[in-house]
Amino acid sequence: MRWQTTTALAVALLLVGGFYYVYEVRWAPDRERAETRKGRVFSAEATDVTGVELKRREDTVRLTRAGEAWELKSPVVARADRARVEETLTTVLTARVDREIDPKPAALGDFGLDKPAAEVTLTLKDGKTLGLALGNKSPTGVWVYAREAGKPAVVALSDGALREATKPATEFRDRTVLAFERGQVSGFDVTSEGETLAVTHAGEAWRITRPVTLPADTEAVGEMFEKLTAAKVKEFVAEAPRSPATYGLDRPLRLTIHTGKDKERASRTLLVGRTDTAKKGVYAMREGESSVLLLPEDVGKAIPRTVGALRDKQVLALDRDKITRIEVESPKGAVTLAREKEAWTITAPQALPADQVEAGALLTRLRELRARGFLSDDASAVPRVLAKPTVKLTITEQGKPPTTVLLAPSGERRGGAPTAYAAVAQRGPVVLVDSKALDDLGRSVDDLRDHALFARLEPKDIKRLRVKAGGQTAVLERSGDTDWKLVEPTKGAAKGARVDDIVYGVRALRWKQIVAPNGEDAARYGLDAPTLEVVLLKGDGGELARLIVGRRETDRAYVRTGAGPAIYAVDPRTLGPAPRVPDDLKG
Repeated sequence: MRWQTTTALAVALLLVGGFYYVYEVRWAPDRERAETRKGRVFSAEATDVTGVELKRREDTVRLTRAGEAWELKSPVVARADRARVEETLTTVLTARVDREIDPKPAALGDFGLDKPAAEVTLTLKDGKTLGLALGNKSPTGVWVYAREAGKPAVVALSDGALREATKPATEFRDRTVLAFERGQVSGFDVTSEGETLAVTHAGEAWRITRPVTLPADTEAVGEMFEKLTAAKVKEFVAEAPRSPATYGLDRPLRLTIHTGKDKERASRTLLVGRTDTAKKGVYAMREGESSVLLLPEDVGKAIPRTVGALRDKQVLALDRDKITRIEVESPKGAVTLAREKEAWTITAPQALPADQVEAGALLTRLRELRARGFLSDDASAVPRVLAKPTVKLTITEQGKPPTTVLLAPSGERRGGAPTAYAAVAQRGPVVLVDSKALDDLGRSVDDLRDHALFARLEPKDIKRLRVKAGGQTAVLERSGDTDWKLVEPTKGAAKGARVDDIVYGVRALRWKQIVAPNGEDAARYGLDAPTLEVVLLKGDGGELARLIVGRRETDRAYVRTGAGPAIYAVDPRTLGPAPRVPDDLKG
C-alpha cells in the first residue's frame, strides 16, 4: 500500500473519530436537553427561576428564592415550603402543548382567558420574565386553555398546570414548627409565668442550669425535640390577631431553642398558647411572625414546664457491659452473681449456673428504674425512710467502687398506683418508684439460676436413644446426620421427625419449680411408676442425659433427671404427648 493511501485512511479515521466525539459526546447533552424541552411552553429550567407570581381571582401568591429556600411575600410574609414551590414550578415549566386551538382568537372569553383563572409570571436570573394565562378547562376536563404572554395563540395544556397554579396560598407555606438542626442545639429555655427553666447540652448529656443545677432527663429532652421536628402545622388560624388572648397568647409559654455557640449562636422562639380540645391542637406563634398556628396537641404536652418534669428520673445510670458483680438481698434471701468471660454464674449461697436472660433482665430493670416523685435532692432523707430497706442491690462496675440501691415499701400513691421508696445509698436523692420494683429487683436464687434441665446438651452428640413408655422399650441409633433407625425391639427405619421431637423436647425443658429438692415423696408425683423415660447416649454408650416423667397435670408435669434426686415441675406442653412405643417410632 502506498504511503498516500495510508495517509488518506488515517485522515478519514481521524475525521470519523472527531465527528463521533463531537456529535455523541460534546453535543449529546445539548440534544437530550433539546429533546426534553420539545413541545414545552417554556424552555427555562427551575434553577433559572428566582421569583414566582400566581395571580388568581381571589388572591395573588408571590414567592421569592432565598438561597436554597423560598420565601412567601404575599398574601402573607412567611417561610415557604420549598418542596411545594418547586413541585408547582416544575409542573408549569414542563407543561407541554397538546395542540394549538386557535392561532388568533377573536374572543378570549370563549376560552376563559378574558378573566383567567390564574396568571403565572416567572422571573429569571437575568431579569427576564415568562408569563402564562390559564383559562377554562376543555369539555373533557383533561386539558386547560392557555396563552403565553406576548403571543396571540390559544393552546391546550394538561390541567395539572392549572391545578398547581390555583393551590390555596396556605399550601405554599412551610409547615415546619421550628426550623433548626437538632445536632446543632446547644441549649434551650422554657419560660412560664415569669419563671425560666434553662437547659444546656454538654458532651452527651443535658443539664438544668436554672433555677437549680441538676442532670436533665435525656428521654424527656429527646421526646420534646422529636415532637418539634416531626410535627407539622395543622392549620394557619389567623394573621396578626387583634386579641392574642383569644388563643392564650397574651401570656404564652416561651420555648427558645439555641443553636451554635459564641458568635455563631442563634435562637428561635416558639410562643405556646392554650389547648383547643375540640381541634385536638394547641395554638402557637413563631416569634417575629404574625401568624397564629394550630399545632398537634402532643407538641405542647412534650414541652417540660418545671424542674420536676425535666430533671433526670433515672435512679441509677450504669453501663451493663462493665458490671462484674451483683448482690441482691430481699425477703427471698441473698444471692450473688459474678460475670466470668461474658457469662453470669451464681456464687452464693452456692455455686450454680445462672440464667443469662434473667441476670441481664435484672440489670435492665435497674437501669430502667425511674422516679415518679422526688422526696429530696440529696441523701438527707435516706436514714429516715430507708433505714431498714426491704430490697438492697449492690452493683460493682469495673474500675469503680460498689454502688448500693435501697428500696422499701411506701404508703404514697402516684397516679392511683402504689409506690416504693428508692435511693442510692450515701448519695440520694430519695425518690418514689413504682412498687413493682420491689418484686422486679428482689430476685431469689431460684429466680436467677438456670432453669434448663439439660443446658449443655448438644443434639449432634446423641448417637443412641432409649425410650421406655407403657411397659415397652425401644432403642434407636442415628443413621447419618438426620436419619434414625430402630434397633430394638425390631430392626427397621424410624420416623426421624418423631425422634427429633423427643430429642429437642428434652433439650428445651425448663423447670418452673423444684417441688422436692431431695426427691422425697416420689409416689406423690408419680415417679414411683414413671409414664416415660428417655435416655440419651453417646456413641461409646456413655450417658448424656436421662429424663424420667411422672404424673402429668393440666399446667405441669413432674420430672427428675439422672443428675440428682430433685423433682421438678415443668410445662407439659414442652414434653408433648408420650409416644406409643414402639409404634409411633417406626418408619
